[in-house]
This record gives sequence, structure tokens and C-alpha cells, in this order.
Amino acid sequence: MTKPMTILIAGPYRSGTNDDPILMAQNLQRMEEAALPLFRAGHIPVIGEWFALPLLKQAGCKYAGDEIYEEISYPIARRLITRCDAILRIKGASKGADGDVEHAKALGLKVYYRLEDLLSAGEE
Repeated sequence: MTKPMTILIAGPYRSGTNDDPILMAQNLQRMEEAALPLFRAGHIPVIGEWFALPLLKQAGCKYAGDEIYEEISYPIARRLITRCDAILRIKGASKGADGDVEHAKALGLKVYYRLEDLLSAGEE
């Protein structure tokens, strides 16, 4: 296996949920489902919400989209990207995830759109 990569998993979190906490949790679960195979393949998966959610709670965020949410959610993902080797963009409409992809591309990072492609990249 090649050197382990730190991989940001980007996908919908709030998008399409009308800020319903149950739907947002389901979106997070979809991203987390991609994390385990990446870990088992020797990589370090990260998801922006894993970092943002505790910070939002600590900062007193009242609801998704409030001022505190805007201060923390997208900026934490952008900071994480600078520490990553690649991005896995999972399916689903998301302006935030699309922004993550653009930021990653600007930094010269590889962007994968299918888990299978990322997992097979180390075999080449």
C-alpha cells in the first residue's frame, strides 16, 4: 500500500433537509458510511461536521444557518482541506461540498467522486 492519505469526505449535510435535524443526521451518516472503508484501506478519513458540530455546540449555535453556524461550519472545512491529500465528493446536491471541491482543486488536490476509484488508486 502507498502512504496513507488524509481524505476529506464532502457531501450534503444541510442541503435538501429544510434544516430537519433527522435528515441532517441521515446525511452525516451517508458521509460516515464512506469513512470506514477508507480507514480499513489505511487512510485517515475526516468529515468537516466531526470538527464543526462540537465547536458549534460550544459556541452556542441555536440553529443551522445562524451567525455562529456560518462563522464555523464552512471555515472549518476549508481549513481541514489544507491538511488533506484528497477529497471524496459523495453524491447529492450541496453548495458547501461543491465549494470544498473547488477549494481542493485550487490547492492541487485530487478529487474523487466514487469510493471505488479512491480505494483502487493505491493499487496502481
